[in-house]
Amino acid sequence: MATKMIRVGFIGAGANTRLHHLPKLRAQPGVELAAVANRSRESGERVAKEFGIARVHDDWREVVRAPDLDAICIATWPYMHCEMTLAALEAGKHVLCEARMAMNAAEGRRMLAASRKAPQLVAQLVPAPHTLETDSTLTSLLADGYVGEVLAVELHASQGRFVDSDGPLHWRHQVSLSGHNILNMGIWYEAMMRWLGPARCVMAMTKIAVARRADGGGTWHDVKVPDHVDILATFKRDAVAHMRFSAVTGLAPAAGVWIFGSEGTLRLEADAKRLSGGKRGDKELREIPIPTARRVGWRVEEEFVNAIRGREKITRTIDLCVSNGNTTAMVRTEDPRQARRSGVCQESAGLGGHCRAGGVECPVCRAGYCCPCAA
Repeated sequence: MATKMIRVGFIGAGANTRLHHLPKLRAQPGVELAAVANRSRESGERVAKEFGIARVHDDWREVVRAPDLDAICIATWPYMHCEMTLAALEAGKHVLCEARMAMNAAEGRRMLAASRKAPQLVAQLVPAPHTLETDSTLTSLLADGYVGEVLAVELHASQGRFVDSDGPLHWRHQVSLSGHNILNMGIWYEAMMRWLGPARCVMAMTKIAVARRADGGGTWHDVKVPDHVDILATFKRDAVAHMRFSAVTGLAPAAGVWIFGSEGTLRLEADAKRLSGGKRGDKELREIPIPTARRVGWRVEEEFVNAIRGREKITRTIDLCVSNGNTTAMVRTEDPRQARRSGVCQESAGLGGHCRAGGVECPVCRAGYCCPCAA
């Protein structure tokens, strides 16, 4: 029996979409790249010519409403993800949405609720890619007790560059476009949840190293998204994690994770996709071979198409903005008045609870800054 054609429309066609989604969806049997709406008509036409897309639209709503489309790939900046996802699901379209999922927890919950109201539709988030090849082995080792009880975790995800004081304003610096998303904190936490489950208590301190930056037109803007964040968190059985995400730590080592347990240690080198370990009594870590069959890697577009056709379920994407209801988070920044603006408060990060800027005490637990109470 012939496979039914899946016609996909694209909203946004930036670098990641041109690198992954467009060519890899086109490579799937029975998939047609049917329509695109980009930031301008001209850029949309360039993408359409490069990838053989039949139609270019001036308005993303036209793509969502098009009766001949089956699925929508949303690849804009985060500030539009919620509105576009809700519209696409309402129009009966399957959705592949680029990370970062949403501007804040409230938007993420709306997206999740809309997807649950349409169980016949696939609503997939692009997963954190950097640990895909090592996740299965690392998760199995932890489950099999390789390290014993997990006691402590050290994660550093620094870009290894010195602060760029003269660099232009980027959309990732702007809460109005990026939302409450800081550096690569979200994708690393997603990966950690695959191994360790969700955090239970979170404390953080942040730093904005360059307070103002100029956009492409020379207009200066206040920067609201931190350049550096240090986080302390507890996980299952009170394992303590220290996580550092930074754009200002020049010459810092490559990103990696250490998981320390009562009987062993695991180390993940993210860029090298290498896993090492050692047990009590060993003198040093040794590389742990990962069979080729377990190095699954990037299958996002294939998973999306197979899920639409009922051949497999999405397993790599976590509802990032909807976390354990028992999770608590306290955020202390350099200035209590920055509590909400820091972008790390639990309301914005999806950890539940209530944020009170300016050091005002919560009437329930009497805590300042951010507290876990839904007051």
